[in-house]
Amino acid sequence: MTDFSAPPPPLREVIARFDLKADKSLGQHFLLEPGLLARIAGLAGDLSGLNVVEIGPGPGGLTRALLATPAQHVTAIEFDPRAVAAIEDLARLTPRLSVVAGDAMKIDIPALVPGPRAIIANLPYNIGTPLLVRWLHEAAAYQTLTLMFQLEVAERICASPDTSAYGRIAVLSQWLCDVDLALTVPAGAFSPPPKVESAVVRLVPKHVQPPKHELRAMERLTAAAFGQRRKMLRGALKPLGGAALVEAADIDPTRRAETLSVAEFERLMRVLLALEAGG
Repeated sequence: MTDFSAPPPPLREVIARFDLKADKSLGQHFLLEPGLLARIAGLAGDLSGLNVVEIGPGPGGLTRALLATPAQHVTAIEFDPRAVAAIEDLARLTPRLSVVAGDAMKIDIPALVPGPRAIIANLPYNIGTPLLVRWLHEAAAYQTLTLMFQLEVAERICASPDTSAYGRIAVLSQWLCDVDLALTVPAGAFSPPPKVESAVVRLVPKHVQPPKHELRAMERLTAAAFGQRRKMLRGALKPLGGAALVEAADIDPTRRAETLSVAEFERLMRVLLALEAGG
């Protein structure tokens, strides 16, 4: 599907030309192996007709892999001016690539890119989780989210109850999306190698998304429940109703947050809203 007017230069030549030494302050670690990049792009599934958004493209390795898919268009959002220049140079070779210079934390993607849309990105380590939380708030706007995180973060997103990794981000992600840890990537695959392994998580937003007031209530509930995770629910949720709230949801108030399933958190959330409404 790649429709370059001329072959793009090798990635290492791009890095040298635009002085793209990875900036630790921006959480940059570049993937350069074409086979691995193609595999990551493939994890998103069939991209036919989708407008794909990439965050932090760096020298453009994943960008090239995305352009090789049937995606309708690729929009690369980049904060680093050096990488902006590199991707703009690539965009001159194909009309299917647009470049947006800016902070992904501040950009309204649904307003910027028409649907149907997907996000596929090797996320900067230092903003991966905040970006995911932001996108979960607008999950209905995306067909898929295929995102690379530090392995520890990826495991927290996909964690099951009764595990040490299970917490707020697992509950929110799995409540709103079908979640799969699709690929583990060793540190040596990156340039420069980070100190930890990474992993790709594929999130597919559920067809029915909760209204905003339910999402806000779930955030309050999980913040309280996991804010003091060693406490029993009756103590951790005391500001929201304590034992009375938990018992009204038919849950043992002596349990701890990490033992509750996503479905039980949803039940607690609905009881919380009913009690607050005087029901």
